[in-house]
Amino acid sequence: PHPLHWVSRLRMDAALYEPAALREPGQMGRPRLKGKRLPTLENVLNDAQTLWESAVLERWYGHTERQLQFCTGTAVWYHTGKPAVPIRWVLVRDPKGQFDPQAFLCTDLAATPINVLMWFRQRWQVEVTFEEARAHLGVETQRQWSDQAILRTTPALFGLFSLVTLFAHALQMQKPFSLPQTAWYSKSLPTFIDALAAVRCFLWSARLFEMSTQNDTVQKVPPEILQLWTDLLCYAA
Repeated sequence: PHPLHWVSRLRMDAALYEPAALREPGQMGRPRLKGKRLPTLENVLNDAQTLWESAVLERWYGHTERQLQFCTGTAVWYHTGKPAVPIRWVLVRDPKGQFDPQAFLCTDLAATPINVLMWFRQRWQVEVTFEEARAHLGVETQRQWSDQAILRTTPALFGLFSLVTLFAHALQMQKPFSLPQTAWYSKSLPTFIDALAAVRCFLWSARLFEMSTQNDTVQKVPPEILQLWTDLLCYAA
């Protein structure tokens, strides 16, 4: 969506209203923030007269394709003590009944329902990025008291996230690196920790980090054991 607009979930019992009526010339008093109360989306869901449209969305929460039914409308979302927000709401249900109905909102009234659903789906990539950056690069865990230091460090850590991702992608294109597997989960694409480990392994094996001359006749640690230790440290560092 446009940077000035946002997409979010919407409660099924959220209070929705019609836009406030225009003030008449010379009308006294504070302007109204909202108009007539609208039915809740729970009522819309259970109303037999609700008109539903069908759509097939790709990559919807673990499914290659998902058949959905939706209806949409515009309203004013208002909560006491907060400014009134004009929104487009989208109500979604599964004709097969495999997941519960869900409601979404977008502050862009011109957005199509499909755009709203696709924008909301894209938030998963953003949330995973924040989680990975926090878990492996220390975003939001830096111990600093200065606001300026935080403003400098956090963008730098996200920049590091991007550099690691780009570097790992280049390594993967040159020579695909193996991914750790488990008996209960088959991984086809690297996660960020895999990318970080691959970049560490590449940097640690560079000649830049060798502190002594090369001597192939002396082996204090067998190569296969050294490689095993390196792989373990790349993930544990």
